[in-house]
Amino acid sequence: MKVKKKALLGQLSDTDFRLLQVYQAVVNCGGFSAAELELNIGMSTISRHIKDLETRLGLVLCQRGRSGFALTSEGKQVYAEACKLFGALEQFRTGIDDIHGRLGGELKIAVFEKTTSNPNAKIPRAISTFVHAAPDVSLSLHVRPINEIERAVIDGSYDLGIIPGHRDSQCLQYTPLFTEDMQLYCSTDHPLSAVTHQSLEWDEVSGHPLAGLAYHSPNLQTTHKAGLTRTAHAYDQEGVATFILSGKFIGFLPSHYAHYFEIMGQLVAISPQTLNYQATYFAITRHSPPPCRATKMFIDCLIDAHQ
Repeated sequence: MKVKKKALLGQLSDTDFRLLQVYQAVVNCGGFSAAELELNIGMSTISRHIKDLETRLGLVLCQRGRSGFALTSEGKQVYAEACKLFGALEQFRTGIDDIHGRLGGELKIAVFEKTTSNPNAKIPRAISTFVHAAPDVSLSLHVRPINEIERAVIDGSYDLGIIPGHRDSQCLQYTPLFTEDMQLYCSTDHPLSAVTHQSLEWDEVSGHPLAGLAYHSPNLQTTHKAGLTRTAHAYDQEGVATFILSGKFIGFLPSHYAHYFEIMGQLVAISPQTLNYQATYFAITRHSPPPCRATKMFIDCLIDAHQ
């Protein structure tokens, strides 16, 4: 059996950077056709670029065809390294801007979902203040799960994250911002809807199947502590709401988000005085290297907006 000789990458060229940018966009978009609009080039050109990159690296990065688009294990590793590479380049560029006393470049912010409707969240006000003070900084806002935000802030893919606190990492710095009220809900078709007006305790609802977030979060912490039975898992709160609306599960949702479903007569809070918890949201940045001037300014804007 002939073993394929691995390519020696050597020094990166401008062409290599361009190929890696195309690859990163393809992965972010979830496939070749979806990346056409993002890159503003045709699918045949995208395919050729990816093939050139695979030849350059001596690796098969992705499977494409009738079965759909999927990364190989090597492709996942190359994508992670590409993200770190471009993050480091952006950090270098913003560092040079800092030396010159300029505020420019891109500030990448990641926020956990369903914060816009929270009356305690003043993120839009902070953005307004920041844009007025630093008009030359380009902002990008990403909505991601908590665990993804933490990892991406640590590896430099995002400059700053805004998440509910649930565990402390020595790699991250936490700035408290605002709170969010979480209530336990069921649908109007659920057996518990008939007794939601009663003052129930945790053990009285523990026998009912619960839908919750699938990763470490205040949601996961609270359900474990309360001894609730998690039988359905979702990766965002929209998924949790969908399970609850089926009438087969109970689950926690932000009260401001669930309010619409309550008005529509689809959800009811179960014993809202006792079966609830409060999450505190933090702005997170990594300890090392320290945040750039633009990130520090945005944190100051967040603090001012939430005082």
